[in-house]
Amino acid sequence: MNNSYQEISWFRLSLLHFLFESHPELTDDRDLLNTRSDLASKTYSEAVKNGHNQQEAEELALNDLYRGLHFSKHDTLVTIVWNEFSREVPMAQAKEFAIKLLPKVEHVFSKYKLNDEFAFSPEFNGLYTELTGELSIWVEEHELQ
Repeated sequence: MNNSYQEISWFRLSLLHFLFESHPELTDDRDLLNTRSDLASKTYSEAVKNGHNQQEAEELALNDLYRGLHFSKHDTLVTIVWNEFSREVPMAQAKEFAIKLLPKVEHVFSKYKLNDEFAFSPEFNGLYTELTGELSIWVEEHELQ
């Protein structure tokens, strides 16, 4: 067996998959991956030691793993592209388009206090509207119509 092989925990793989899907800008953040997956593993082990069943322990661990990551700028942009710009940007290209545009609209996101519940807040509609406007301008300037 190769001694350089490192076991990758289920929590690390789960977080990495989640980041690829919803936070592609964070996939190279090794500190985040290591810290969160180690914390989730520790939380799971402690919960089992303290008498929680497997499902309860996993729920506690996943809370630690994904804390602060439930709201996704990337997913928000993809949703706007799908809902508002489906004629200009094919659905299959929406995720790549969102990755490309995120740095260009970061200033809009910075106006809002983003957290795990933000998508369910009254302020979300304002963000959605502002981003739609920014994307409209970008699409027009780049003649994607």
